[in-house]
Parts: sequence; C-alpha cells; structure tokens
Amino acid sequence: MCHPAWARARTTALRLEEFTRLRRVRDRIDREYDRPLDVLELARGAGMAAGQLSRRFRTAYGDSPYDYLLTRRAERARTLLLRGTAS
Repeated sequence: MCHPAWARARTTALRLEEFTRLRRVRDRIDREYDRPLDVLELARGAGMAAGQLSRRFRTAYGDSPYDYLLTRRAERARTLLLRGTAS
C-alpha cells in the first residue's frame, strides 16, 4: 500500500498535467482565433474527450472553449474597429 503523501503527490501531478493541457488549449485559441476551430479538434489536440475538455475548461477559466473563442474574436474585431483598419 502506498503512503498517503504519495497519493496526494500523484493527484497534484495529475491536476498540474491537466491544467497544462488546458493552458495549451487556451493558448491555441489565442493564437488561432481567426481559423475555424471546434471543440472536437481542440479536445483531440489535448488528448481529452470533448465533454471533458468543455467541463474542465469552464472550471479553470469560467467559460467554455467555444465562448472563450468567441470572446477573443470579438475583442480582436473591437480592436480593429478602434484602430480604423477594418470596417
């Protein structure tokens, strides 16, 4: 039987690994917001099921991956309009 501290350390390591995958998904959305992205593609890249990615992403960042993508696109459009470089 393993020591309780080992179990806690393993749980912490798994959480950090999952958060790292979620951060990579968020970074990919930030980089590729102007490309067609869907949750299935993002989940595949993170090695997670789409439903799991959506739930975990919402828990970590407060928005679903799709909502986060729409927010990034809206922010970029607002920036372009304010600069006057796009209509």
